[in-house]
Amino acid sequence: MTHPIPESLETLLRRKATADALTAKGFPCSDKTLATKATRGGGPPYRLFGRVPLYHWGEALAWAESKLSAPRCSTSEADAQRAA
Repeated sequence: MTHPIPESLETLLRRKATADALTAKGFPCSDKTLATKATRGGGPPYRLFGRVPLYHWGEALAWAESKLSAPRCSTSEADAQRAA
């Protein structure tokens, strides 16, 4: 079952729904990736409701957007940015 992109940034989502919504929004992500990042760090913030991790949609979306690089017109621009 696919989950739609939440209308409200305040929506709390379970891990699978968060991954599906991020993917639908254009940020390919799996629930297993989110689980790994919850263990190792580097993922979006979450809260526990009992034993169930819940992600605030606005925070998860902001996390995904923060992973985007600056706009580029060619692959050589990445080399120039690294050299600088």
